[in-house]
Order: sequence, then structure tokens, then C-alpha cells
Amino acid sequence: MTHPAPSGGPAPVIHAAPALPSYIPPFGLRTVIGCLGMLLAVHVAGFNEHVTEIGLADIRGAMHIGHDEGTWLITLYEAFNIAAMAFTPWFYMTFSIYRFSIFMTAAMALLAIPAPFMPDVTSLCMLRAMQGMTAGCLPPVLMTVMLKYLPPEIRVFGIGGYAMSATFGPNLGLPLEAFWFENLGWHWLYWEIIPMAALAIGMMAYGLPKDPVHLERFEKFNWFGLMVGLPAIISLVTVLYQGDRLDWFRSPLITHLTFWGLAAFVVFVINEAYHPSPYFRIQYWKSRNIQAALLSLVGILAICSLLSEIPATYLEEIRGYRPIQTAPVSLVVALPQLIMLPLIAALCNSARVDCRYVLVAGMLCLAGASWLGTWLTPDWVRDNFYPIQMLQILGQPMTVIPTLMLATLAMGPADGPFISGMVNMLKGLANAIAFALFSILTRRREQYHSTMLLGHGSAHATPADGVGSPIAGQLAGTSPDTAHVAHNTLQVFHTYVHEQALVLALADIYLVVMVVCLGYAVLNLVLPKRVYPPRAPARPAPAQPAPAPALSPLPSSASAPNPAS
Repeated sequence: MTHPAPSGGPAPVIHAAPALPSYIPPFGLRTVIGCLGMLLAVHVAGFNEHVTEIGLADIRGAMHIGHDEGTWLITLYEAFNIAAMAFTPWFYMTFSIYRFSIFMTAAMALLAIPAPFMPDVTSLCMLRAMQGMTAGCLPPVLMTVMLKYLPPEIRVFGIGGYAMSATFGPNLGLPLEAFWFENLGWHWLYWEIIPMAALAIGMMAYGLPKDPVHLERFEKFNWFGLMVGLPAIISLVTVLYQGDRLDWFRSPLITHLTFWGLAAFVVFVINEAYHPSPYFRIQYWKSRNIQAALLSLVGILAICSLLSEIPATYLEEIRGYRPIQTAPVSLVVALPQLIMLPLIAALCNSARVDCRYVLVAGMLCLAGASWLGTWLTPDWVRDNFYPIQMLQILGQPMTVIPTLMLATLAMGPADGPFISGMVNMLKGLANAIAFALFSILTRRREQYHSTMLLGHGSAHATPADGVGSPIAGQLAGTSPDTAHVAHNTLQVFHTYVHEQALVLALADIYLVVMVVCLGYAVLNLVLPKRVYPPRAPARPAPAQPAPAPALSPLPSSASAPNPAS
């Protein structure tokens, strides 16, 4: 019932919490195990992506695959992986989260078994494309599981668990590649997911609620959206991964994929806006929080990917490090995430803390890490990157968790599947955009600095004639053939120029990342509105019984009430 307010006005109406579906058991240890199994399955999918990508040089050498053919292994895997994320929510709502998650995890693991024995590159590319599709189906399910099965009081910790797939998993890919290749052989770059996938399947089978199948949804299946959207996303991702290698629009393949991919994607977006059963709702972009969150998510994940790629590239190209020697740089960021993610989630779970300010502080940490990177020189070794990585330990969880809160907590329970597909597709596109940006900036800035260094060398050649060439002086005693010494001197000189140009190019990328971080910090102070951590709806207070009428005290000598009273 409604009680009068103390001021005499009407009391606020308190709505009871909606009843949980009958198939969802009370929250307990079993549900926690199921959610952790889903989290493990997503990490397995991430390892399958990053470990094989980092170890591609070793795989190509073992399977006798050329460089250009090897790039298509990454491209097709990523293209089908990202495309699958966009359409997954419709399918797990139809076939049930329980069955869909177990089936896709098992399919991903089984496809890894024959991978080292593929007879040619074409068959291996087809297998990796199928494996990428199965792996891409898992992250959207994880987001829905964390938002649906966890109580409101700890839902932000579920968002932190999902954020592990963007901070912990990618940074652990390099150490895992080094461990499997150096200790068990290159076959395990494919097979390492099999035991972990089996464990994840067991945990999901035990703990996830067995939700029902809704095959009647096929009556309104969005066939046109699938037939248009799937090739559109695959085409655009292929452009991002192959564009720089094929010199962008000087390649007919890139030109056609860009034109037809964009045209098909525009048709797909229009279809999603008006179809009664869309894969995701374009109308969400009208919300300021969704705009800020999704734009920030793409930028933050691209920034994190670039900040991980620069040290690996420097140590490999300049210092000649193997992955096992580079692994500590990644582990410095990966392992502390197991502590930092719960801490940041607990901080953001407080109603007193505005997650927007946490996000801005995280962007400033990443900007500080990028500023330190602008001091990069050819004399750096692995230890010089540790201060940069320390700031990333703070910056990555402080940016990813608030961004996901802004994207998801403003939505209702029925909006989860629609926002899940959109968030995860953009999450995958962020990696593709980071790959394309790194390729473009590295090549263009390296060419610029190489040209400038050679130009300065030519301009100062005449004044330096009297000094002589230090390189030629050191190599003069290595051979009596002066022509051979001159050839070696030129090679060493160009090696130095290449190293200096690459170092300057990587320092330029750090500078670009720093400016972008500062821009995102300003954006998130202005655009989004504040969201609060979820809480269980307050239960209405029980009705108070009406006070009993006052009774006159009975005389002590009376044994019965007096009728006159």
C-alpha cells in the first residue's frame, strides 16, 4: 500500500524487482563457476587469436608459408571473428546461452586439432576463418552472462571480468607464445587452447543456467541483414588488414572491397534501423552516453593495442629479441591486472565515485606513458620500457571499466543483447584500426625520417670529407679488397639509418597516441552523463497495522469489564 509522505504529499511509488525467469537458480557458487567458465572460454578465444598472430613467423617457417600468404591467415581470422560478434546475440537468444556457448567453445577447440597438418595455405586459411568465426561468438555471450546472471550489487565486477579480455588477455599472448614454442614446439601454438577449452566447457556445463530454446524466432529472422552485413564487415576488416601491404587504393582489390563494403554496410545500417528483428539498434547512437562510450571504447582499445605493439616491434627490430626475451615487458602489464581490475571495479561500484573522472584519470595515465615513450632512443633496452608499462597498469583498467559502464548501465535488461553485439563488434574493429594505423604511421614516418637522414648526410658530406668515414675506418682491416670494404661500409651505414628512422617513427607514434589520449580525456568530461552503479530495487516497507483503540484500565477487584465503561 502507499503511505502518506511526512510532508503530507503522495509518497514515491516503489516498483518491486521483476521476478527472475524460472530457469535461473538463486545466485551462488554454481552460478559463479558458470560465469568463470564463460570468462575462461573468452580468454581461450583471445589466446587462440594473439598467440598464433605473435608466433606467425615461427608457424610460417615450420609450415613453409611465404610472408604474403601468412598475412592472409591473420586477415581472414580477424575478419570472420569481428563479423561473428555483430550477429551472435540473435543466435544465442534463439539457441540459448547454455547450448550456444558450449557448442562454439567445443567447435573452436576441435578445429585446432588438424591445423598443423593442413596440406596447403588455402585449406589452412579456410580453417582459420571458421575458427575465427567460432571464437568471435564468445565475447558477446560473456557480456550478457555478466549482466544477466550476476546480482546488481556485484554487476560492476562482472564488467571488470569482461574488461579482462581487453587488458589481461592481449598482454598475456606474447608470454604464452614464448612458452609454448620454446618448450613444447610450434604445434602447441594451435593446440594450447584444447585443454583450457575442455575445462571451460565443464565449468559452463555445470554452472550456467539451462535457458530454453526459442526456435520460433526464425519466423522473423533477418535474412537480408545477415546476407548484406556479413560480407560488408568482412570486406572492411580485410581492407584494414591488407590495405597498407597492398598500397591502399593503388590496389584494385582494396578499391573494390572498400567501395562495395561501404555500400553494403550503409544498406545494412538502414535495414537494421527499420527491421522488426534487428541484430542491434542503431537508435542507441542518439544517446550521449552511448556515443561517448562507443567512440571511447574504439579509441581506448586501439591505444592499448598500439602501446603494446611499439615495445615488441622495437625490441624485435632494433635489439633482435625473441618473444621469450620480450615476454617480461608484457607480463609487467598482464599480471597486475588480476589485482587492478577488481580494485578499479570496487572503486567504480561506489555511488560516491563518478566513473567519468576515473576514465579521465586513466586517459591521463596513458598520455603520461606515451609522453615517456617519446624519449625513445636506439640505446634503450627492455628495462627502459618498465616505467611506461607501470603507467599502463593503472591506465588500462581505469579507462576500459568506466567506458563499459557508460555503455551498458544506461540500458535496460531487454537492451543487453542489442548493445552487446555493437560493443563487441567495435571492440574487434578497434584492433583492426590499430593494426592499420600502426602500419601506416610506421611506414610513412620511417620513410620520412630515412629521407631526412640521408638528405642531411648528403648535405654534410663535403665538410666531413676531411674527417673520413668512421665506419670505413673500422672495417678497413677486415678485407684487403677495397671494393668489398666499401660495400660493407654502405650496408652498415644504411643499417644505422634504418634503425634511427624506425626509432624516430615509433617515437612519433607515441606522440600521436599522447595527443589522442588528451583529446579523449576532454571528450569524456563534456559528452557523457553520469551513470550510477546498479543496485537492487528497494522493497516496499510492510504495511503497519492500525493502532488498537485505547482501553480504560480495569479495577483491580473487577473480574469482568464494566458495561458502563
